[in-house]
Amino acid sequence: MPEHPIISVPDLGDRLTTARETLVVLDATTHLDPPTDTERWPARSGRDTWLAEHVPGSRHLDLLTAVSDPAVAYHFSVAPDERLERTLRALGVVDGVEVVVYDSTDGFWAARAWWMLRDLGLPVRVLDGGLAAWRSAGRPVEAGDRPPATPDGPLTLRPGRTTWADLDDVTAIVEGRADGQLVCALGAEQFRGVGTTRYPRAGHIPGSRNLPAGSLRDAADGRLLDPDAVRSLAEPVLGAPGSQPTVLYCGAGISAAGLALGLVAAGYDDLRVYDGSLEEWTADGSRPMAVGD
Repeated sequence: MPEHPIISVPDLGDRLTTARETLVVLDATTHLDPPTDTERWPARSGRDTWLAEHVPGSRHLDLLTAVSDPAVAYHFSVAPDERLERTLRALGVVDGVEVVVYDSTDGFWAARAWWMLRDLGLPVRVLDGGLAAWRSAGRPVEAGDRPPATPDGPLTLRPGRTTWADLDDVTAIVEGRADGQLVCALGAEQFRGVGTTRYPRAGHIPGSRNLPAGSLRDAADGRLLDPDAVRSLAEPVLGAPGSQPTVLYCGAGISAAGLALGLVAAGYDDLRVYDGSLEEWTADGSRPMAVGD
């Protein structure tokens, strides 16, 4: 695996020039609109956005359906390995290639794709700043559906889902039957239960701490803060890297993946993301929720 989860615009430009045959670039753009009176999860594929403008040679990765499990009741669930392998091979992800993911929104969708591919043991990095950074650097973009030839070959996936947490894992932490801490990646108002929510009940899972994923990014350009700055924000909440196992969650495992990206880049490694997050947790009224700080 690459030693660092982030790749810069200049480095990606160089890779596209010197290692095109062993590089697959995936655009993970997805759109999740604010909840309405009739729909809590108005999610849309970002394929049309990719068709309009994308990094040259990139392919679109559909996080809504192609790598999700249709049998699971919550959105963006991780699909079974067979479905993941089929989807990724069709996109050219085979043994021996390196993957770079990005999106054209806030970077959290790319982080979700990165976390999923990383869990499978694949060499993957995230383009820092996404498409906005690529364009602002004066790099060329393409439109339309003209991806390069797709590499062919076997794809070896690491089994185990070792970087994901499920409902039982989180329940065990809440009930004190397992070691670890819960960290909510949502904004402070949502954590306290006073912000707009998509869920039946507002607030956070009891015992959680709060570290908003957006706080680890530069508000001006969307790039990750440097590792020292990330650690200065994270250590009062999580402790120092390696101090204890941590499960990250949000609403549907998207912002949590964005938080995981910043933490891994800053040296944290004992992390898991709760795939179902609050969408699954709040679906059962018997599961406790807390409000306030």
